[in-house]
Amino acid sequence: MAKINENYLKLQAGYLFPEIGRRVNEFQKANPGAEIIRMGIGDVTMPLVPSVINAFHEGVDEMSKPETFKGYGPEQGYEFLRNAIAENDYQSRGVDIGPEDIFVSDGSKCDTGNIQEIFSAESKIAITDPVYPVYADTTVMSGKTGNVASNGYFNGIIYLPCTEENHFVPDIPKERPDIIFLCYPNNPTGATATKQELKKWVDYALDNKSIILYDAAYEAYITEDHIPHSIYEIEGAQKVAIEFRSFSKKAGFTGTRCAFTVIPKEVMAFTHKGEPKPLHALWYRRHTTKFNGVSYPVQKAAAAIYTKQGKKEVQEVIDYYMENARIMCENLYEKGFKVFGGKNAPYVWTSPPKKIKSWDLFDKLLKEAHVVGTPGSGFGPSGEGYFRFSAFAPRKNVIEAMNRLKKLDL
Repeated sequence: MAKINENYLKLQAGYLFPEIGRRVNEFQKANPGAEIIRMGIGDVTMPLVPSVINAFHEGVDEMSKPETFKGYGPEQGYEFLRNAIAENDYQSRGVDIGPEDIFVSDGSKCDTGNIQEIFSAESKIAITDPVYPVYADTTVMSGKTGNVASNGYFNGIIYLPCTEENHFVPDIPKERPDIIFLCYPNNPTGATATKQELKKWVDYALDNKSIILYDAAYEAYITEDHIPHSIYEIEGAQKVAIEFRSFSKKAGFTGTRCAFTVIPKEVMAFTHKGEPKPLHALWYRRHTTKFNGVSYPVQKAAAAIYTKQGKKEVQEVIDYYMENARIMCENLYEKGFKVFGGKNAPYVWTSPPKKIKSWDLFDKLLKEAHVVGTPGSGFGPSGEGYFRFSAFAPRKNVIEAMNRLKKLDL
Protein backbone atom coordinates (compact mmCIF):
# COMPACT_ATOMS: atom_id res chain seq x y z
CA MET A 1 0.00 0.00 0.00
CA ALA A 2 1.48 3.33 -1.10
CA LYS A 3 1.30 5.88 1.68
CA ILE A 4 1.32 9.65 1.46
CA ASN A 5 3.46 12.17 3.28
CA GLU A 6 0.83 13.10 5.86
CA ASN A 7 2.62 16.33 6.72
CA TYR A 8 0.87 17.79 3.66
CA LEU A 9 -2.45 17.23 5.42
CA LYS A 10 -1.38 19.68 8.13
CA LEU A 11 -1.25 22.58 5.66
CA GLN A 12 -4.01 25.13 5.96
CA ALA A 13 -6.37 25.74 3.02
CA GLY A 14 -4.57 26.48 -0.24
CA TYR A 15 -1.34 28.33 -0.83
CA LEU A 16 -2.08 32.05 -0.45
CA PHE A 17 -1.70 33.23 -4.03
CA PRO A 18 -3.70 30.42 -5.69
CA GLU A 19 -6.48 31.23 -3.20
CA ILE A 20 -6.38 34.85 -4.30
CA GLY A 21 -6.53 33.69 -7.91
CA ARG A 22 -9.51 31.46 -7.18
CA ARG A 23 -11.52 34.29 -5.61
CA VAL A 24 -10.64 36.69 -8.41
CA ASN A 25 -11.57 34.16 -11.10
CA GLU A 26 -14.92 33.45 -9.46
CA PHE A 27 -15.69 37.16 -9.30
CA GLN A 28 -14.61 37.69 -12.90
CA LYS A 29 -16.88 34.90 -14.14
CA ALA A 30 -19.82 36.39 -12.27
CA ASN A 31 -18.93 39.92 -13.42
CA PRO A 32 -17.41 39.58 -16.90
CA GLY A 33 -17.54 43.32 -17.55
CA ALA A 34 -15.56 44.27 -14.46
CA GLU A 35 -12.14 45.80 -15.15
CA ILE A 36 -10.02 44.29 -12.41
CA ILE A 37 -6.76 45.94 -11.38
CA ARG A 38 -4.36 43.39 -9.93
CA MET A 39 -1.94 44.62 -7.30
CA GLY A 40 -1.77 41.48 -5.20
CA ILE A 41 0.74 38.88 -6.31
CA GLY A 42 4.27 40.21 -6.59
CA ASP A 43 4.64 39.52 -10.29
CA VAL A 44 6.43 42.06 -12.46
CA THR A 45 4.63 43.67 -15.41
CA MET A 46 7.40 45.51 -17.29
CA PRO A 47 9.13 43.55 -20.09
CA LEU A 48 12.74 42.39 -20.01
CA VAL A 49 15.11 45.25 -20.80
CA PRO A 50 16.84 45.45 -24.23
CA SER A 51 20.26 44.34 -22.98
CA VAL A 52 18.74 41.19 -21.52
CA ILE A 53 16.69 40.45 -24.63
CA ASN A 54 19.72 40.93 -26.90
CA ALA A 55 21.81 38.58 -24.78
CA PHE A 56 18.96 36.08 -24.72
CA HIS A 57 18.82 36.09 -28.52
CA GLU A 58 22.58 35.69 -28.71
CA GLY A 59 22.37 32.69 -26.42
CA VAL A 60 19.62 31.10 -28.49
CA ASP A 61 21.59 31.73 -31.70
CA GLU A 62 24.64 30.06 -30.15
CA MET A 63 22.53 26.99 -29.45
CA SER A 64 21.74 26.74 -33.18
CA LYS A 65 25.36 26.32 -34.30
CA PRO A 66 27.50 23.22 -33.81
CA GLU A 67 30.57 25.20 -32.78
CA THR A 68 28.74 27.13 -30.02
CA PHE A 69 26.06 24.64 -29.00
CA LYS A 70 25.86 23.88 -25.27
CA GLY A 71 24.65 20.62 -23.79
CA TYR A 72 24.58 19.99 -20.06
CA GLY A 73 26.10 22.95 -18.31
CA PRO A 74 27.72 23.09 -14.87
CA GLU A 75 25.01 22.52 -12.26
CA GLN A 76 26.46 25.27 -10.07
CA GLY A 77 26.10 27.77 -12.94
CA TYR A 78 28.32 29.01 -15.74
CA GLU A 79 31.44 30.70 -14.47
CA PHE A 80 30.79 33.88 -16.49
CA LEU A 81 27.56 34.48 -14.54
CA ARG A 82 28.96 33.53 -11.15
CA ASN A 83 31.95 35.82 -11.72
CA ALA A 84 29.62 38.70 -12.62
CA ILE A 85 27.50 38.11 -9.52
CA ALA A 86 30.49 37.92 -7.20
CA GLU A 87 32.11 41.04 -8.61
CA ASN A 88 29.03 43.27 -8.85
CA ASP A 89 26.80 42.16 -5.99
CA TYR A 90 29.44 41.48 -3.37
CA GLN A 91 33.05 42.45 -4.06
CA SER A 92 31.99 45.92 -5.24
CA ARG A 93 30.53 46.41 -1.74
CA GLY A 94 33.68 45.18 -0.02
CA VAL A 95 32.23 41.73 0.69
CA ASP A 96 34.56 38.76 0.19
CA ILE A 97 32.24 36.41 -1.71
CA GLY A 98 33.73 34.54 -4.67
CA PRO A 99 32.16 32.67 -7.59
CA GLU A 100 32.85 29.36 -5.86
CA ASP A 101 30.37 30.37 -3.11
CA ILE A 102 27.51 30.90 -5.59
CA PHE A 103 24.94 28.38 -6.83
CA VAL A 104 22.78 29.49 -9.77
CA SER A 105 19.23 28.14 -9.71
CA ASP A 106 15.80 28.61 -11.24
CA GLY A 107 14.32 30.55 -8.33
CA SER A 108 14.70 31.60 -4.72
CA LYS A 109 11.28 30.17 -3.91
CA CYS A 110 12.66 26.75 -4.79
CA ASP A 111 15.91 27.27 -2.89
CA THR A 112 14.37 28.60 0.31
CA GLY A 113 12.09 25.57 0.35
CA ASN A 114 14.66 22.97 -0.68
CA ILE A 115 17.43 24.17 1.63
CA GLN A 116 15.86 22.37 4.57
CA GLU A 117 16.86 19.04 3.03
CA ILE A 118 20.45 19.48 4.21
CA PHE A 119 19.40 20.04 7.83
CA SER A 120 18.28 17.54 10.42
CA ALA A 121 14.56 16.78 10.65
CA GLU A 122 14.91 17.61 14.34
CA SER A 123 15.94 21.21 13.62
CA LYS A 124 13.94 23.94 15.32
CA ILE A 125 12.91 26.53 12.75
CA ALA A 126 12.23 30.20 13.51
CA ILE A 127 10.26 32.35 11.08
CA THR A 128 9.01 35.89 11.26
CA ASP A 129 5.29 36.62 11.42
CA PRO A 130 4.00 37.90 9.03
CA VAL A 131 6.13 35.96 6.58
CA TYR A 132 6.47 34.80 2.99
CA PRO A 133 4.29 31.63 3.14
CA VAL A 134 6.91 29.33 1.57
CA TYR A 135 9.07 29.33 4.70
CA ALA A 136 6.30 28.04 6.95
CA ASP A 137 4.66 25.69 4.44
CA THR A 138 7.89 23.93 3.48
CA THR A 139 8.77 23.55 7.15
CA VAL A 140 5.45 21.77 7.62
CA MET A 141 6.00 19.64 4.49
CA SER A 142 9.42 18.55 5.77
CA GLY A 143 7.91 17.11 8.94
CA LYS A 144 9.42 19.55 11.40
CA THR A 145 6.10 20.68 12.91
CA GLY A 146 3.01 19.44 14.65
CA ASN A 147 -0.51 20.48 13.71
CA VAL A 148 -1.74 24.04 13.52
CA ALA A 149 -3.02 25.53 16.79
CA SER A 150 -6.13 27.64 17.27
CA ASN A 151 -4.06 30.83 17.06
CA GLY A 152 -2.94 29.96 13.52
CA TYR A 153 0.59 28.96 14.55
CA PHE A 154 2.02 25.51 13.85
CA ASN A 155 3.29 23.63 16.86
CA GLY A 156 7.03 23.19 16.55
CA ILE A 157 7.77 26.46 14.73
CA ILE A 158 9.27 29.35 16.70
CA TYR A 159 7.39 32.45 15.57
CA LEU A 160 9.01 35.88 15.66
CA PRO A 161 6.25 38.51 15.65
CA CYS A 162 6.97 41.59 13.53
CA THR A 163 4.75 44.48 14.56
CA GLU A 164 4.52 48.24 14.40
CA GLU A 165 6.04 48.29 17.89
CA ASN A 166 9.28 46.60 16.83
CA HIS A 167 9.25 48.26 13.38
CA PHE A 168 8.67 44.85 11.77
CA VAL A 169 12.13 43.61 12.77
CA PRO A 170 11.86 40.65 15.20
CA ASP A 171 13.23 40.45 18.70
CA ILE A 172 15.52 37.63 19.82
CA PRO A 173 13.31 34.72 20.95
CA LYS A 174 13.40 33.08 24.36
CA GLU A 175 13.46 29.60 22.79
CA ARG A 176 16.64 28.78 20.87
CA PRO A 177 16.17 28.08 17.14
CA ASP A 178 18.60 26.06 15.05
CA ILE A 179 17.60 27.75 11.79
CA ILE A 180 16.35 31.33 11.44
CA PHE A 181 14.55 32.67 8.37
CA LEU A 182 15.04 36.41 7.83
CA CYS A 183 13.92 38.43 4.80
CA TYR A 184 15.01 42.06 4.24
CA PRO A 185 13.84 44.16 2.54
CA ASN A 186 10.85 42.31 3.88
CA ASN A 187 8.04 40.61 2.06
CA PRO A 188 5.28 41.45 2.92
CA THR A 189 5.87 44.48 5.18
CA GLY A 190 8.43 46.32 3.04
CA ALA A 191 10.47 46.94 6.19
CA THR A 192 14.27 46.98 6.24
CA ALA A 193 16.82 45.99 8.86
CA THR A 194 19.80 48.16 9.73
CA LYS A 195 23.32 46.82 10.16
CA GLN A 196 22.90 47.11 13.92
CA GLU A 197 19.70 45.06 13.86
CA LEU A 198 21.24 42.37 11.69
CA LYS A 199 24.38 42.35 13.83
CA LYS A 200 22.38 41.20 16.86
CA TRP A 201 21.11 38.22 14.84
CA VAL A 202 24.54 37.33 13.50
CA ASP A 203 26.01 37.50 17.00
CA TYR A 204 23.16 35.36 18.29
CA ALA A 205 23.75 32.75 15.57
CA LEU A 206 27.48 32.69 16.34
CA ASP A 207 26.86 32.24 20.06
CA ASN A 208 24.22 29.53 19.60
CA LYS A 209 25.59 27.69 16.55
CA SER A 210 22.47 28.57 14.61
CA ILE A 211 22.14 29.21 10.87
CA ILE A 212 20.49 32.28 9.33
CA LEU A 213 18.66 31.76 6.03
CA TYR A 214 18.64 35.27 4.62
CA ASP A 215 16.27 36.08 1.77
CA ALA A 216 17.52 39.23 -0.01
CA ALA A 217 15.31 38.94 -3.10
CA TYR A 218 14.39 42.64 -2.95
CA GLU A 219 17.79 44.18 -2.19
CA ALA A 220 17.85 46.00 -5.56
CA TYR A 221 14.99 48.21 -4.32
CA ILE A 222 16.96 49.66 -1.40
CA THR A 223 17.22 53.44 -1.78
CA GLU A 224 18.83 54.42 1.53
CA ASP A 225 22.61 54.18 1.76
CA HIS A 226 22.73 52.98 5.37
CA ILE A 227 20.62 49.86 4.70
CA PRO A 228 22.73 46.74 4.01
CA HIS A 229 22.10 44.90 0.75
CA SER A 230 23.58 41.63 2.02
CA ILE A 231 23.82 39.82 5.33
CA TYR A 232 27.52 39.40 4.55
CA GLU A 233 28.05 43.11 5.14
CA ILE A 234 27.81 42.14 8.82
CA GLU A 235 30.99 40.89 10.47
CA GLY A 236 30.84 37.18 11.18
CA ALA A 237 27.92 36.45 8.86
CA GLN A 238 30.03 34.34 6.49
CA LYS A 239 30.26 31.77 9.28
CA VAL A 240 26.53 31.49 10.00
CA ALA A 241 24.46 32.72 7.03
CA ILE A 242 23.15 31.44 3.71
CA GLU A 243 21.85 34.14 1.37
CA PHE A 244 19.21 33.86 -1.35
CA ARG A 245 19.02 36.28 -4.28
CA SER A 246 16.76 36.41 -7.31
CA PHE A 247 16.64 38.04 -10.73
CA SER A 248 12.84 37.82 -10.70
CA LYS A 249 12.08 41.20 -9.17
CA LYS A 250 15.48 42.79 -9.82
CA ALA A 251 15.38 42.24 -13.59
CA GLY A 252 11.90 40.96 -14.45
CA PHE A 253 12.82 37.25 -14.58
CA THR A 254 9.62 35.91 -12.99
CA GLY A 255 8.77 34.11 -16.23
CA THR A 256 12.39 33.56 -17.27
CA ARG A 257 13.56 31.90 -14.03
CA CYS A 258 17.01 32.58 -12.65
CA ALA A 259 18.30 33.12 -9.12
CA PHE A 260 21.23 32.15 -6.93
CA THR A 261 22.11 31.02 -3.44
CA VAL A 262 25.32 31.94 -1.63
CA ILE A 263 26.93 29.51 0.81
CA PRO A 264 30.42 30.47 2.00
CA LYS A 265 32.62 27.50 2.78
CA GLU A 266 33.01 28.72 6.37
CA VAL A 267 29.32 28.06 7.18
CA MET A 268 29.12 24.99 9.39
CA ALA A 269 26.39 22.85 10.87
CA PHE A 270 26.91 19.84 13.09
CA THR A 271 26.40 16.09 13.25
CA HIS A 272 24.60 14.51 16.19
CA LYS A 273 28.08 13.99 17.69
CA GLY A 274 28.83 17.70 17.44
CA GLU A 275 31.24 17.42 14.52
CA PRO A 276 31.24 20.53 12.27
CA LYS A 277 30.47 19.97 8.59
CA PRO A 278 30.53 22.60 5.81
CA LEU A 279 27.08 23.27 4.38
CA HIS A 280 28.62 24.27 1.06
CA ALA A 281 29.60 20.66 0.38
CA LEU A 282 26.17 19.34 1.38
CA TRP A 283 24.30 21.79 -0.84
CA TYR A 284 26.73 21.12 -3.70
CA ARG A 285 25.90 17.41 -3.39
CA ARG A 286 22.17 18.09 -3.30
CA HIS A 287 22.34 20.64 -6.12
CA THR A 288 24.34 18.43 -8.49
CA THR A 289 22.16 15.40 -7.73
CA LYS A 290 18.70 16.97 -8.08
CA PHE A 291 19.29 19.86 -10.47
CA ASN A 292 20.65 19.99 -14.00
CA GLY A 293 21.30 23.71 -14.08
CA VAL A 294 19.64 26.79 -15.56
CA SER A 295 19.60 26.92 -19.36
CA TYR A 296 22.51 28.61 -21.11
CA PRO A 297 20.46 31.36 -22.86
CA VAL A 298 18.84 32.31 -19.53
CA GLN A 299 22.21 32.56 -17.77
CA LYS A 300 23.62 34.60 -20.63
CA ALA A 301 20.61 36.92 -20.34
CA ALA A 302 21.09 37.20 -16.58
CA ALA A 303 24.75 38.16 -16.98
CA ALA A 304 23.69 41.05 -19.23
CA ILE A 305 22.18 42.93 -16.30
CA TYR A 306 25.72 43.44 -14.97
CA THR A 307 26.93 45.30 -18.06
CA LYS A 308 27.05 49.09 -17.91
CA GLN A 309 24.03 49.44 -20.20
CA GLY A 310 22.21 46.58 -18.51
CA LYS A 311 22.58 48.19 -15.09
CA LYS A 312 21.19 51.46 -16.42
CA GLU A 313 18.18 49.80 -18.03
CA VAL A 314 17.37 47.64 -15.01
CA GLN A 315 17.61 50.62 -12.67
CA GLU A 316 15.14 52.56 -14.81
CA VAL A 317 12.59 49.78 -14.39
CA ILE A 318 13.21 49.61 -10.63
CA ASP A 319 12.74 53.38 -10.42
CA TYR A 320 9.45 53.03 -12.30
CA TYR A 321 8.12 50.52 -9.78
CA MET A 322 9.35 52.60 -6.84
CA GLU A 323 7.52 55.63 -8.19
CA ASN A 324 4.40 53.46 -8.21
CA ALA A 325 5.07 52.69 -4.55
CA ARG A 326 5.45 56.39 -3.75
CA ILE A 327 2.11 57.16 -5.44
CA MET A 328 0.40 54.41 -3.45
CA CYS A 329 1.91 55.50 -0.14
CA GLU A 330 0.86 59.10 -0.71
CA ASN A 331 -2.72 58.28 -1.70
CA LEU A 332 -3.29 55.67 0.98
CA TYR A 333 -1.99 58.03 3.64
CA GLU A 334 -4.35 60.76 2.42
CA LYS A 335 -7.21 58.26 2.66
CA GLY A 336 -6.36 57.67 6.31
CA PHE A 337 -4.49 54.39 6.04
CA LYS A 338 -1.45 53.61 8.14
CA VAL A 339 1.33 53.11 5.61
CA PHE A 340 4.59 51.15 5.87
CA GLY A 341 7.19 50.04 3.33
CA GLY A 342 7.32 51.43 -0.19
CA LYS A 343 10.62 53.21 0.44
CA ASN A 344 13.18 50.41 0.13
CA ALA A 345 10.86 47.73 -1.21
CA PRO A 346 8.19 47.43 -3.92
CA TYR A 347 5.50 46.56 -1.37
CA VAL A 348 3.23 48.85 0.60
CA TRP A 349 2.00 47.37 3.90
CA THR A 350 -1.02 49.17 5.19
CA SER A 351 -4.02 49.09 7.51
CA PRO A 352 -7.32 50.90 6.81
CA PRO A 353 -8.81 53.69 8.95
CA LYS A 354 -11.64 51.43 10.15
CA LYS A 355 -10.88 48.07 11.72
CA ILE A 356 -11.65 45.24 9.30
CA LYS A 357 -10.33 41.71 8.84
CA SER A 358 -7.83 41.24 6.03
CA TRP A 359 -9.89 38.85 3.91
CA ASP A 360 -13.01 41.01 4.41
CA LEU A 361 -11.05 43.98 3.08
CA PHE A 362 -9.87 41.83 0.17
CA ASP A 363 -13.46 40.99 -0.74
CA LYS A 364 -14.61 44.57 -0.31
CA LEU A 365 -11.91 45.97 -2.58
CA LEU A 366 -12.53 43.27 -5.17
CA LYS A 367 -16.32 43.64 -5.24
CA GLU A 368 -16.67 47.39 -4.81
CA ALA A 369 -13.52 48.77 -6.44
CA HIS A 370 -12.41 45.82 -8.60
CA VAL A 371 -8.94 46.14 -7.08
CA VAL A 372 -6.91 43.13 -5.95
CA GLY A 373 -4.37 43.25 -3.14
CA THR A 374 -3.09 40.64 -0.68
CA PRO A 375 -4.71 40.10 2.74
CA GLY A 376 -2.17 40.44 5.51
CA SER A 377 -3.47 37.44 7.44
CA GLY A 378 -2.38 35.26 4.52
CA PHE A 379 1.19 35.91 5.66
CA GLY A 380 0.52 34.84 9.26
CA PRO A 381 -1.57 35.73 12.32
CA SER A 382 0.37 38.95 12.99
CA GLY A 383 -0.69 40.14 9.53
CA GLU A 384 -4.35 40.25 10.49
CA GLY A 385 -5.81 43.71 9.95
CA TYR A 386 -3.12 44.62 7.40
CA PHE A 387 -3.07 44.55 3.62
CA ARG A 388 -0.27 44.42 1.05
CA PHE A 389 -0.26 46.30 -2.25
CA SER A 390 2.33 45.50 -4.91
CA ALA A 391 4.01 48.23 -6.96
CA PHE A 392 4.44 45.81 -9.87
CA ALA A 393 1.73 47.33 -12.05
CA PRO A 394 1.38 49.72 -14.99
CA ARG A 395 1.37 53.34 -13.81
CA LYS A 396 -2.11 54.06 -15.16
CA ASN A 397 -3.47 51.10 -13.18
CA VAL A 398 -1.87 52.32 -9.97
CA ILE A 399 -3.40 55.78 -10.38
CA GLU A 400 -6.81 54.34 -11.29
CA ALA A 401 -6.74 51.93 -8.34
CA MET A 402 -5.96 54.73 -5.90
CA ASN A 403 -8.78 56.86 -7.37
CA ARG A 404 -11.20 53.97 -6.88
CA LEU A 405 -10.10 53.45 -3.28
CA LYS A 406 -10.69 57.11 -2.47
CA LYS A 407 -14.39 56.63 -3.25
CA LEU A 408 -14.88 53.71 -0.86
CA ASP A 409 -16.20 53.90 2.68
CA LEU A 410 -13.15 52.67 4.56
